[in-house]
Amino acid sequence: MVAESSRTAVETAGQTHLATLSQLAVASYETLERELRATIAVLEAQARRFEMAIDNIPQGICFFDVDERLILCNRRYAQIYGIAPDKLQTGMTLADIVEHLLAAGTSAMDGPAYLAFARSINSGTSSRTWSTELKDGRTIQVGRQPIPGGGWVSTHEDVTELAASRVMVSERVSLQALIDWVPDYLWVKDSESRFVVANKALAADHGRDPSEMIGLNDFELHAPELARRFRASEQDLLRSGQPMVDKEEFIVDASGTGKWLSSTKVPLRNAEDEIFGLIGIARDITARKQADDLRDGQAHILEMIATSAPLPEVLERLMRLIESQLSGIVGSVLLLDKDGAHLHHGAAPSLAKEYTHAIDGTRIGPKVGSCGTAAYRREPVIVTDIVSDPLWEDFRDLVRPYGYRSCWSTPILSHTGVVLGVFAMYSKTVREPTKAESNLIDFTTRIAGIAIERKLAEDRIHFMANHDALTGLPNRALLGDRLSQAILYAQRYGRWVSVVFIDLDNFKLVNDTLGHNAGDMLLKAVASRMVECVRATDTVVRLGGDEFVVVLFDQDPNVDLVAATLQKIRTAIAEPVCLGEHHIRATASMGVANYPDDGATTDVLLANADAAMYRAKELGRDNFQFYAPEFNATAQEKFLLQEELRNALARAEFTLLYQPQVDLRSGNVFAAEALIRWNHPSLGLIAPMKFIPMAEETGLIVPIGDWVLHEACRQNKAWQDAGLPPLVVCVNVSARQFKEKNLISRVVDALTNSGLDVKYLELEVTESLIMQNVEMAVATMNQLQSLGVQISIDDFGTGYSSLSALKTFPVARLKIDKSFINDLATDENDQAVASAVISLGQKLNLRVIAEGVETDDQIAFLRKNNCDEMQGYHFSKPVSAHGIARLLYKEQGGHTPPE
Repeated sequence: MVAESSRTAVETAGQTHLATLSQLAVASYETLERELRATIAVLEAQARRFEMAIDNIPQGICFFDVDERLILCNRRYAQIYGIAPDKLQTGMTLADIVEHLLAAGTSAMDGPAYLAFARSINSGTSSRTWSTELKDGRTIQVGRQPIPGGGWVSTHEDVTELAASRVMVSERVSLQALIDWVPDYLWVKDSESRFVVANKALAADHGRDPSEMIGLNDFELHAPELARRFRASEQDLLRSGQPMVDKEEFIVDASGTGKWLSSTKVPLRNAEDEIFGLIGIARDITARKQADDLRDGQAHILEMIATSAPLPEVLERLMRLIESQLSGIVGSVLLLDKDGAHLHHGAAPSLAKEYTHAIDGTRIGPKVGSCGTAAYRREPVIVTDIVSDPLWEDFRDLVRPYGYRSCWSTPILSHTGVVLGVFAMYSKTVREPTKAESNLIDFTTRIAGIAIERKLAEDRIHFMANHDALTGLPNRALLGDRLSQAILYAQRYGRWVSVVFIDLDNFKLVNDTLGHNAGDMLLKAVASRMVECVRATDTVVRLGGDEFVVVLFDQDPNVDLVAATLQKIRTAIAEPVCLGEHHIRATASMGVANYPDDGATTDVLLANADAAMYRAKELGRDNFQFYAPEFNATAQEKFLLQEELRNALARAEFTLLYQPQVDLRSGNVFAAEALIRWNHPSLGLIAPMKFIPMAEETGLIVPIGDWVLHEACRQNKAWQDAGLPPLVVCVNVSARQFKEKNLISRVVDALTNSGLDVKYLELEVTESLIMQNVEMAVATMNQLQSLGVQISIDDFGTGYSSLSALKTFPVARLKIDKSFINDLATDENDQAVASAVISLGQKLNLRVIAEGVETDDQIAFLRKNNCDEMQGYHFSKPVSAHGIARLLYKEQGGHTPPE
């Protein structure tokens, strides 16, 4: 019983397994069947689309396999040969199809002959095209293309209409030999804008024989855009039946030469007045167009000269005009500078830019290429082969990369015969100028001379109207304009303008004792010294007599800086002046008024500076006085502070604070900016704005900056050694430091001495610092970047860097100046600047940090505009090194670190 029960259980289990397997097999089969049906449906849909596409082809088309069996044909094939489409089935043999052709009466020959002909064609391995005449009089063009692996595809096109058109045209036009005598273009086209007849002149300009033009259209002869214009205008003509008369058209022939044509096109009609094509004739009017363009261009340039257009624009327009008249010629104008010894770039729109830059500033001489020699000799210099001409011996390697082989230079002379510059024509072929080119050289030098003389005359008139005749300084007429501009700039950026009124002490005594010539010499010497004491952006003005005004532009709101400049001017004026046999020491009384505290207008500032100057005279002359009396005490204090600053470094009176920089997305501290403070033994903590400018003036900024760099690197390594998460320390580099030749070695020393990894150091440079000398700045930044040091631009938006220069700077971050952040929530202009800087940074793949962030509204705007980082009191004031450690421990979730 037990055995029987066991057997029954086994049989039951087996039956269960079989049922399960059966179910799985059925399910698997159903899945495969569904997938197969889906695949078949996709293939059927693809086949239907393929057949639809084939049926829409305007030509008849057939596919045959290697056994001469039909794979596929379209409806057009059936239509051409008069066969019902349903009679052409897949799998039919070529012989079956021939039977249908014979039945339809559309076979070109009997059955066996047709098959023999077709098989002789199909036995080949190359493509063939031929025409055949059907019994109903139609002409069919047949094309045969072998299929890889065997079989072929054939195309069939009814060209009866084209053939008829050719016959009709042949009846209406002269013989080809006759029309080839016509020097103008002459052609006939069918209704599809294909050439039926073309004369020799037209064909030759397209690099073909007349017979090769037949059947072509404009798309096979011209660029697509030009061909489309021709096609559109001709189809309009064929539809409207209205002729086109003397229309000017521009083409480019087979040699690449541009030509202007005057074209006339007339529709062709048959006996039933139906339009079946067009006939055209065109005349080359390029010479006339060039003459018209030259005349119009000359008038336009003279108008530019008369209306005082900028000289570079006039000369560039002149060069482009000349180049449009010639082929393979580029023009250049070099201007002779005031010293009459160097040639500088005037205009060369098509000359290689690198070559133009290389020859800019070339000194003229007896063997200085074509241009330098022409200016030196004051006569034309025609060099037909630069490679062999001795005049180019020193410049041959310079010009070789650009392929220029000949250069014809002519001096540009004034009406009095003075050399003003040089006009040159460059060609990439070895040759001398043609007569036409020589005529253009004469024309160009005359026009260029007029333009240059007019500009020089305008410059002289403008200079005389706005400058003092004796000293060459700006005069009272220019003072108001310069001062107004300075005030507007200061108003926009929160800066100062300092107006200094200067009167020479006892000048009348010099005139009375030594004569007016000696007085004039003294005035010129003093004027020159004052100019040397100020920046190029400042202005020194002579009001008349012995009175001068100095406008100090874009000043820091710091009286100490103004006092330093005044002391520099005072010292320079006091240097002895040699007046014949006499050595005179002049002194001056100076009064200063500062915008905005001492006045908001030019008149008020000048009046207050004048009043301060008289106060200086009252106090004994040879000194300077500020308009506000309390400024005098501050100026004296500054000199005492300078002496104490010299000893501050040796006494270890400097310390560093660090202000965290925060990622706006994560909220984490990723960097800290090192900020120096001076712990004065008696005055307490002194802010950088008070002593850094002083350090810049005295040169102490270099050792102080070096100390900051070493201390910041040491502290950052100390944080890391304490187990804090690594961050980047940011150190400001002053203009004086940046210009030091050993800056790179000092950075390397700071990193080596501290053991800090280079990737944790970032140097901040100001926008204005970079733009003082872009080439030098980029070279230095590239060296720093090669070390691995990161670089950021501080105070971005307050300087004057160009966007074209910015993209070449090897920087990682832009810092939006806090002046744009202060009123960010309410000032639309600040919002526009901030959002523009953020967008610019993203476009240049730079991170953007906003400094001076203090409010939630500012944070909201920066996040909305996708700013990367922020720094400011909203997160933290500058704190000690221990304060940074506390912040980092807190971010880690730890407790306050030990001191």
